[in-house]
Amino acid sequence: MSAFLCGLAALRENYGLIVTIAITCVIAVAVIAFVLGVRRKDLPVPEPESPFQHLDERKAAIYENLRDLQFEYRLGKLSDDDYQNTKKDLQKELAVVLSEVDKLKVQLGMNGAAPPAAAKPQPPAAPESASVCPSCGAKFKENLKFCGECGKPMKVVSQS
Repeated sequence: MSAFLCGLAALRENYGLIVTIAITCVIAVAVIAFVLGVRRKDLPVPEPESPFQHLDERKAAIYENLRDLQFEYRLGKLSDDDYQNTKKDLQKELAVVLSEVDKLKVQLGMNGAAPPAAAKPQPPAAPESASVCPSCGAKFKENLKFCGECGKPMKVVSQS
């Protein structure tokens, strides 16, 4: 009987601890039941991801790498050989990404052409005109808004 009374006395001393443990256990069971009780139909429908998203992100990263490469070259951090080799590698990688975009457009039936009813007649482009960068003098076959070499605004110059 003495052992029973000692156990009862110990229970009275630790009553607050026992109640705290019991409340903690009840809360843990409730949280687990809530998490496991979420049904799939209760979850929101995710927005469909664009098939071009990862390619656009990769293309933007390559363009940024090209800008950084040119910046470091102009600061003198890279030799001419390193600059040219790295630039060619990045341009090859960009060409691969752009070809993947074109392949994906063909697969999805998005060839970029407007429907025949909405097609506007385009004036013929002069074959002599080309884009020439006023800053670095780089020439391009097509008209560009910004130079592909230095990134500065372009102007259209007619070659004679």
